[in-house]
Amino acid sequence: MTLTTPQDSTAAPGITVVGARENNLRGVDLTLPRERLTVFTGVSGSGKSSLVYDTIAAESQRQLNEAHDSFTRNRMARLGVPDADRLENLTVTVAVDQRRFTGNARSTVGTATDLAPLLRLLFSRIGEPWAGYSPAFSFNDLSGMCPECEGLGTVRRIDADALLDPALSLDEGAIRLRTFAPGSWRWKRYVHAGLFDRTRPVGRFTTRERDLLLYAEGVRPPDPDPEFPVTGVFEGVVPRITRSLLDAAALNQRDRDELERVVWRGSCAECGGARLNQAALACRIDGHNIADLCALPVAGLGAVVAEIDDPRVAPVTGSLLERIRGLEEVGLGYLGLDRASGTLSGGEAQRVRLVRHLGGSLTGLTYVLDEPSAGLHPADVHRLTGLLRRLRDKGNTVLVVEHDPDVIAVADHVVDLGPGAGGEGGRVVHEGSVESLRAADTPTGRYLRRPRTVRDHARTPLGSVRIRDARLHNLRGVDVSFPTGVLTAVTGVAGSGKSSLAHGELPRARPDAVVLTQGALHGGPRSTPVTHLGVQDALRGLFAREHGVAPGWFSANSKGACPTCRGRGVIVTDLAFLDDVETVCEDCAGLRFNARALSYTLNGRNIAQVLAMTASEAREPADRGGFLAGSASRGPGAGKGSTPGETVVAGALERLERVGLGYLGLGRSLDTLSGGERQRLRLARELAGSARLYVLDEPTTGLHGGDVSGLVALFDRMVDEGATVVVVEHRMDVVAAADHVVDLGPGAGGEGGRVVFEGTPARMAASGTGATAEALRAHLAG
Repeated sequence: MTLTTPQDSTAAPGITVVGARENNLRGVDLTLPRERLTVFTGVSGSGKSSLVYDTIAAESQRQLNEAHDSFTRNRMARLGVPDADRLENLTVTVAVDQRRFTGNARSTVGTATDLAPLLRLLFSRIGEPWAGYSPAFSFNDLSGMCPECEGLGTVRRIDADALLDPALSLDEGAIRLRTFAPGSWRWKRYVHAGLFDRTRPVGRFTTRERDLLLYAEGVRPPDPDPEFPVTGVFEGVVPRITRSLLDAAALNQRDRDELERVVWRGSCAECGGARLNQAALACRIDGHNIADLCALPVAGLGAVVAEIDDPRVAPVTGSLLERIRGLEEVGLGYLGLDRASGTLSGGEAQRVRLVRHLGGSLTGLTYVLDEPSAGLHPADVHRLTGLLRRLRDKGNTVLVVEHDPDVIAVADHVVDLGPGAGGEGGRVVHEGSVESLRAADTPTGRYLRRPRTVRDHARTPLGSVRIRDARLHNLRGVDVSFPTGVLTAVTGVAGSGKSSLAHGELPRARPDAVVLTQGALHGGPRSTPVTHLGVQDALRGLFAREHGVAPGWFSANSKGACPTCRGRGVIVTDLAFLDDVETVCEDCAGLRFNARALSYTLNGRNIAQVLAMTASEAREPADRGGFLAGSASRGPGAGKGSTPGETVVAGALERLERVGLGYLGLGRSLDTLSGGERQRLRLARELAGSARLYVLDEPTTGLHGGDVSGLVALFDRMVDEGATVVVVEHRMDVVAAADHVVDLGPGAGGEGGRVVFEGTPARMAASGTGATAEALRAHLAG
């Protein structure tokens, strides 16, 4: 296929891919121009990431690892060869994806961007009074951390009054935690210790008895019952919870939620939440201590650093300003360095990582990015596109997976995959210039040339939810009303206060609101869409009834598990201080189930084959490739003549398609989902209930433009059925389709937190001011 981007005879040979078959790719052949900006488009699940990340980037990394000597290679992760016939002319690849930062409480924006070490160096050189060298200003170092909170800024204590029910005895369950319920092994430690009257209400305990029950440590009971644990040492409930439950990573969500009800959290009184000891906080530069500077938004920090005129630290301030400018360029000027990195969205995390590459002088690299516009207001996208072009102009190849039309518009070359998702995708359906893509008969081409309109007849609200004097985070005493019975879009530049208003203040006014975020889903790598939707028992029951065996045979966590990998599908090798190495289990070939479990089939498919299907594939009747009998899975007669289990599973599959996740594999690990996919999966679960107010955070993240209309149709259906839907959104397609818009701003951080517009999108387009109104008008103009 002829490339439209002109190249002279000295141009480097293009990256060649022949016969790529990774995941759903169907033998893809193409050549990508080097030192150009190429954007990969297509519906969600069409194979974009399989081509860019799992094939091109993966093979580049594998060959780079192979360049090391054998001693080093034996201590590195062994990467498999991507399923492709041939890849040529690869360069060293820097893959910048949307993996969120870990939830480690000691990781902040400052540590993730390497701005914190520079600030610490600055204070150790010119701060007064001198408090020590650089580590003395780190809350992660013993010499700098607050001794009371150990550098966390907050303290947690067990609320004894919330923990004990004074009206109940130990036998009756006075300890208000399920893990201490009567009959449990933890409960036995207290009733068989011989220290208390187990039948007397704990509210009638003496002060000594109550303190013993709650706070005792290392006490040896004088005359314990034979049932008392053989260790013979009694430990109070509070130290027991603190030691074994409070920081337990493996605690299930139900127990975690229950524990949170008896835990008091507050700012550390010693450091005021600043995390540092008094010596570090006393050291100042121009009246600011290091905690003051970390609390400023990045844009404000830049103004302070620019005023420091001291030749002794000129290289430090220069490096600080360079990184600060980089964060501002990618639309992150509203972030504070003290913000926990685990609270950043996938798009924010990706742009933070990208900033670290801006100042480098390496050229000839290939940068791979996954939807870098995620979370960006349209007014800020031009900064991102400018950055991408800067990377290209330095002599690098830039490969971007994207849905945003403004990012697609700046591409030198586009590759459109599809035409559909899953088994209906995996092909290159168009390759060439942006102009030729707009004219192409593909889902992306049709979306790019589709007329753009605004809702002209807004629905009449049924009532309103009033919020008065809202001051959460950067909100400035906001007074606003959210109409009920309609679709409302909350807009504004990143950091303007949208989430503080919609996710913080609105649920306070309406505690019954269902708030759906893009945060991580609990359950770990074994959790799947099937388990998250709660239909795993129904699915296993279908197989069990078909063959008259126990349902556990169809669980990779029970009887059905492969004995070699214990149902994980991979073997994990611990390499001490190096990253763990995962290899596909040879006995089950990664299917997770043992041979007996795989021998049972339902309508021609075993449990592993069912879990490998997408929701859309599974919804088809068995005679058309699905696994549910007859009409149980699709159509207006769905459920007629079906078993209860089939009806439950079919309902879950239908909800997955309704939220735009029909391409999702039923057995896919939840750890691999994007933020938008996680949120839409939560919505699919909630749609089985009867909530009346839904609050969503950028639900279109990761959605192809052509699929956004389907999600808007879902919102319309929810509203027509009596629900109120509030979405925090940057996508102008959703804003234009809303009944009501609440726009915050005018800027981010300290420059935001105010309502700058309330009304219909039609009125915003006609007379609104500010970044969102301008973006809406630009969107409608095409």
